[in-house]
Amino acid sequence: MKKSGILMIIGSALLLGLFIYPLWNIQLEAPQYPDPLGMNIYINGIQGEEEFDIQNIDGINHYIGMKKIPTPAEMWEFNTFPIVIGGMAALGALLGILGFFRIIHPNWFLGWLILMTFLGILGMMDFNNWLTDYGTDLDPKAIMKLTDSEGNPLSYKPPLLGSQKILNFTAHSYPRAGAYLMFVGMLLTLVAWWIGKKANETMAK
Repeated sequence: MKKSGILMIIGSALLLGLFIYPLWNIQLEAPQYPDPLGMNIYINGIQGEEEFDIQNIDGINHYIGMKKIPTPAEMWEFNTFPIVIGGMAALGALLGILGFFRIIHPNWFLGWLILMTFLGILGMMDFNNWLTDYGTDLDPKAIMKLTDSEGNPLSYKPPLLGSQKILNFTAHSYPRAGAYLMFVGMLLTLVAWWIGKKANETMAK
């Protein structure tokens, strides 16, 4: 159980990387922008990859009626996610310490992983809902009103994952370092549970 407890502590601690590194990245690539415009999405806000990227993206979006990139004060998620991630990291570390001293069963590690997976799925669903609202809730007084062949307003929703053509832009949406650290951390907690489970079975024989 000592090895599994240490792995649990390390795995949950990797979540703290989300306070340093971006969780996701969206880039807009077009012929008129040799260097793509990009924004890094952190758990507590959105920042441009370059100094004026957010300003330029907002300028482009203004013509087709899209909202400005939200500030942390405008989205409850940017205040809630840091609390959730910090709480899960602290809980995971506590479970790891208790597991190290054989106070709890390794199934607690699995329970933490299930809860973290559930929260991660909720987070991705919320992110996708925001992208949908961001790309479809357009200002009716926009300078440019583009429609499809049936006369319906076009959707400018960036993809949740992958690349997609939007007008003359290609939008790229992919995870970044923070997400990879979180995935590795969750994988370590799964390994911690497996090792702890095997250790308990060996001791029971």
